[in-house]
Amino acid sequence: MPCVHYKFRSKLSHDTILFEGVHITVRELKQQIMRRERLKLCDLKISSEQNNEEYTDDEALIPNNTSVVIRRIPAVGLKSTNKRFVNNRPEPSCGSSQTVGDSSPVSLDLLLKTENLAEANASEEDKLKAVMYQSSLCYYSSSDAMKLVGLLPPNYICFRCRIPGHHIKNCPSNGDKSCAPHKRIRKCAGIPRSFLVEVDDPDRKGVMMDSSGKYVIPVMDADAYAIGKKEKPPFSPQNNPSSSSSSSSDPVPATLLCLICKDLLSDAVMIPCCRSSYCDECECLIKQTSVRSKQAVSDNRLVSGIRTCLLESDGHVCPTCRQSDVSPDSLTANTVLRQVRP
Repeated sequence: MPCVHYKFRSKLSHDTILFEGVHITVRELKQQIMRRERLKLCDLKISSEQNNEEYTDDEALIPNNTSVVIRRIPAVGLKSTNKRFVNNRPEPSCGSSQTVGDSSPVSLDLLLKTENLAEANASEEDKLKAVMYQSSLCYYSSSDAMKLVGLLPPNYICFRCRIPGHHIKNCPSNGDKSCAPHKRIRKCAGIPRSFLVEVDDPDRKGVMMDSSGKYVIPVMDADAYAIGKKEKPPFSPQNNPSSSSSSSSDPVPATLLCLICKDLLSDAVMIPCCRSSYCDECECLIKQTSVRSKQAVSDNRLVSGIRTCLLESDGHVCPTCRQSDVSPDSLTANTVLRQVRP
C-alpha cells in the first residue's frame, strides 16, 4: 500500500502514513500527521529528507515511498479552544487588567485572570505562576492547570482537617498524633438516583457522596445494614461433626505406636534383642522436648528415635529389655509396619 515515511527533527526513527493512490497532497499529509500525533495550535513545515527542499504549497503532491522531515511552527489563524485566547493573543476582558498606577498589590486569584501581567502590581513569582496557568489553559481544564502550577483549586478542602486553604501535605495537623484524620468519603458514580437513599450521618457504614454534596447510601445496602449480620451460634462439641467422627473412630492399635514417643511409627525399625519396634527418628518427640523443662531434656529416655537413644545411652542399652551392647547398626527396617496404615 502507498505510504510516506516521516520523522520529526528531534527523533531518530521514522513513522509511516498510509494513503490511497499514487500521490498525497501536503495538506492531507499534515492533517493525518496532526491527527496521529494529537497536535493542536501549531502548524507543520514539511521538507524532503533527500534534498532538504521544503514543500511551501499545500497542494503540492508528494510521491509514494518518500521520506520527509517534519518541523513544528506556531500556528497562524487557528482558534484556541479557550475563549480568552485567539491566535495566541489574549482577548481583553473587562475589569481584569491592572495598570501601573494602581498602588494596591494584585491578589493571585485576580492575577490569574489578568492579561497585562507586565504592568500588574504583583511579585515576579506570582506572575510566573499566572503565565504558566494561562498557557496551560489551552490544553487542560482550569482545575488541572492549577494543579500543574502547584496552586490549589478554589473548592479544594484538606482531606485531613477538612479546612480549606492549604494542601494535605502542608496540613498543620500532620505532626499531631492526637489529631485523627477525617474519614474520606468516596463519590458515588454510575449509580442511578432511584437506587440511592439520602442520609444525615456521614459516619454511617457504606455512606457515599453524590455530585451535589449530599450523603447517600444504596437502597440495598441500607436494607442489609438494617437487618444486621446473622451471628453464628456458640461453639459446642455436640454440634461439631469433626469431634463426633473422631470420637467414634477406633483407637490406634498399640503395635503401631512407638515405645519412645507414644505416637505413630515413623520409619519403623526393629531392635534385634527383644524384637520391639521403634521410630528411627521421632519427629513428635523433637517438638515436645523443645518446650519441656531442662530436667526432661537431659533424660536419656527422651532422646529422638531409637538410634539416637542407643548412641547416647551408656553401654548401648535397649530401652525395653535393658540389654547392653546393642549396636545401632544392627537395627533393621520393619517393612510390615511401614506398609500398614491405621
